[in-house]
Amino acid sequence: MRSDVVKKGLERAPHRSLFYAMGYHPLELERPLIGIVNSHNEIIPGHIHLDKIAEAVKAGVRLAGGTPIEFSTIGVCDGIAMGHLGMRYSLASRELIADSVEVMAQAHGFDALVFITNCDKIVPGMLMAAARLKLPSIIISGGPMLAGDYNNQAVDLNSMFEAIGRVKAGKLSEEELAEMEKCACPGCGACAGMFTANSMNCITEALGLALPGNGTIPAVAAERIRLAKEVGIKIMELWQKQITPEQILTREAFINALSVDMALGCSTNTVLHLPAVAHELGIKLDLNMINELSSRVPQLCLLSPAGSNRIQDLHADGGIPAVMKELSKKDLLHTNCLTVTGQKVEDNLKNARESRHRVIHPVQQPYRPEGGIAVLFGNLAPGGAVVKQGAVDEKMQKRRLKARVFDGEQEAVEAILGGKIKAGDVVVIRYEGPKGGPGMPEMLSPTSAVAGMGLDKEVALITDGRFSGATRGASIGHVSPEAAEGGPIALVEEGDLIEIDIPQRKLELLVEEEELEKRRRLLKAFKPKIKSGYLARYLRQVSSAGSGAVFPQKEEDFSEAEVDKS
Repeated sequence: MRSDVVKKGLERAPHRSLFYAMGYHPLELERPLIGIVNSHNEIIPGHIHLDKIAEAVKAGVRLAGGTPIEFSTIGVCDGIAMGHLGMRYSLASRELIADSVEVMAQAHGFDALVFITNCDKIVPGMLMAAARLKLPSIIISGGPMLAGDYNNQAVDLNSMFEAIGRVKAGKLSEEELAEMEKCACPGCGACAGMFTANSMNCITEALGLALPGNGTIPAVAAERIRLAKEVGIKIMELWQKQITPEQILTREAFINALSVDMALGCSTNTVLHLPAVAHELGIKLDLNMINELSSRVPQLCLLSPAGSNRIQDLHADGGIPAVMKELSKKDLLHTNCLTVTGQKVEDNLKNARESRHRVIHPVQQPYRPEGGIAVLFGNLAPGGAVVKQGAVDEKMQKRRLKARVFDGEQEAVEAILGGKIKAGDVVVIRYEGPKGGPGMPEMLSPTSAVAGMGLDKEVALITDGRFSGATRGASIGHVSPEAAEGGPIALVEEGDLIEIDIPQRKLELLVEEEELEKRRRLLKAFKPKIKSGYLARYLRQVSSAGSGAVFPQKEEDFSEAEVDKS
């Protein structure tokens, strides 16, 4: 056993004494030590109940003959962090999570790991750690929140952000807003839509690193507790068979995950996170691959924010296994991939029930013939930009719009809520990328303000930052290179025309190259907004959004990285 390094032999008598100090029994030290990585805290609704998930996982481990040992890691609530300094720490926390798990696992010699997670950056951070450590591993999420109810209409967190714009537009009173905010998020779980957290939990299931049901069983369901116990039992089987993440997370598995991503219409943030996880294994996922998959994998679901269905509805219609079974009917999956069930995808799908097509459309009759995400290229985004095309109104798929330029999110929000943005405008928000933000903050506030004021079918948003998974409308993010690196988005001026052509995958700044070169010569050097602490270190190391906003991992990566030494 790997854990023998901390518990076996004469030289480990001091180590054993420390275990005994915590109340461990000698028989427990004879068994495999299974690390239970728990991101439970009292600040994230999706994590408030993870202590109960952990107890269930530990029960399963003990049932199967292992010794569970729980330790914690951090987590940021993107909703609470939204719209202020806190959001700059959200994406940056992903790297801290992966690093902290590596530290704990390597320092204490665990034999295998169970990762208990739920929300936005915590899921990919734990996936990165699992890929890096190459120990038998399973991910289990806390599950999705149920939708709320306000005046007999389903509501969620996104409804609240959009409600602010409705108040500003005179469509909703402040008294109604106060009533609505008590209904929108009725209990624990990841916010009730195909936002980033639920997107990543569903994709983890499609990757093969989580058991069926991980992405869709509601947080409050007893079925979720039973799944957690099954995870505890299953990790012991993986340890016995020495099935590890690098055997599961193959290039084909990532293609499966992206295919399910396209079918579900997931958050654009998945385009940041999947390449970051693949990077840990030396697998390159480029943006052209995403467009290639999007061109042949249809969108089978229209989930909030693109439609009215929530994750609980997807679960009732068969969940991720039913989506994958539908895709397999047109050979759109690699079914020979190994999963944490101990079986291949094709074996898992034999036991999956067929969708009743209440939420999941038949693969022959999809919502859209293309996938939910598109990557745009052009002189404004030579390195690519990402849009959730499945949530864009038909009128906005191809438009020529007038640029309204803002060097930061707050300025843009004030302009939108102040009625200064009109139909036919495109709001350009720059210096909010991985380096420029720093931390590439999500911008649910401006997109929801546009939607709440009824402008989402007339106004587009473009940024080198990110948009929330809850965003809908023509919101184009991850523009690369970012403004802080001198990317073309830094050259846009007020009143410039920008052409968006999602079907042709184009994003063009309609300004002559001679004029752009003149602007480039006059462009001032970027000065970081934050000069100390973790974010200052983060911006010196982080790569572009186009490559997943990752840190260099190997010595040769550091030698090739363009590190800002200012």
